[in-house]
Amino acid sequence: MAEIFLFDLDREKLTPFLMKPYRDFDGEMKRQFGKKLYRLSLNGGLGCPNREGGFGGGGCIFCSGGGSGDFAAEKERSVAEQLEEAKALVAGKLPKRMPYGYVAYFQAYTGTYGPVPKLKAMFSEAMEDREVEVLSIATRPDCLPGETVELLAGLSRRKPVWVELGLQTVIPETAAFIRRGYSLSCFTEARKRLSEAGIPVIAHVILGLPGEGKEEVLKTVDYLNDQQVEGVKLQLLHILEGTDLAALYREGKIHVLSFEEYEELLFAALMRLRSETVVHRITGDGPKQLLLAPLWSGDKKRVFNRLHQDMREQGVYQGKKVKHLKEEGKS
Repeated sequence: MAEIFLFDLDREKLTPFLMKPYRDFDGEMKRQFGKKLYRLSLNGGLGCPNREGGFGGGGCIFCSGGGSGDFAAEKERSVAEQLEEAKALVAGKLPKRMPYGYVAYFQAYTGTYGPVPKLKAMFSEAMEDREVEVLSIATRPDCLPGETVELLAGLSRRKPVWVELGLQTVIPETAAFIRRGYSLSCFTEARKRLSEAGIPVIAHVILGLPGEGKEEVLKTVDYLNDQQVEGVKLQLLHILEGTDLAALYREGKIHVLSFEEYEELLFAALMRLRSETVVHRITGDGPKQLLLAPLWSGDKKRVFNRLHQDMREQGVYQGKKVKHLKEEGKS
């Protein structure tokens, strides 16, 4: 595999990624922390201003009742209790002959939508767990006031802190259709303030949004390259029961990607993505009890194996097209 990697990195940095044709989360964590890290999904019970009608009016059309945290624990339990429950769920996956640790991931709803004292107590409780190596917070760029960014910067002096921002797309018409509820400039400003505070940003991008094809996806990737985000999650659009998107799907107004269509978009995005960016996800799996479509995404292991096989057979690797664009003066 080594011969297909043309990353602008020295050999020491390249070595951990030879098994996959992209800078994957697992390899990066082993390089940074010397161990495998598992995400533990948590629910801070903070709600979301967009769902309450404050910004977009009713929330994003794809968001489920769990606030995109359907795999997180019950919010009635303390953070410490949620951590222990989440550890029990992944216990069967833990390696027997290598070190491991955890990422405390506040996934449900908007992770910074609350008063600073409450956020500080909640995040500090998670960081007190000795096995937690990283605090990761999923939130919105319009829910990061100065005092909250200052709090995160302070916490990052204890343990690494990441902020995951739901960009989804840079296309204004799509953003309006999915009721994202904030402008692209809002994301840009939030990224700038987090970067100045030393907080890495992981951007969430959805492939297969209504009306979007390869051209639109590449515009989103180009924006992220320009922003130099530290990480990205590339997510397949899922149709989940109970969402406004599900109603449109039943009316025949939403096209659902086939595996082949998704693979084409994913590979185009990966090849356009700068090689320094850590790829935290290349697809996703919705809760089986809620997933309406695409049903092929439910077989996660098979999907991953097929994607990785096809990457190798087709010579796909992260950053392949970035270098070409630079040489042509287009990037």
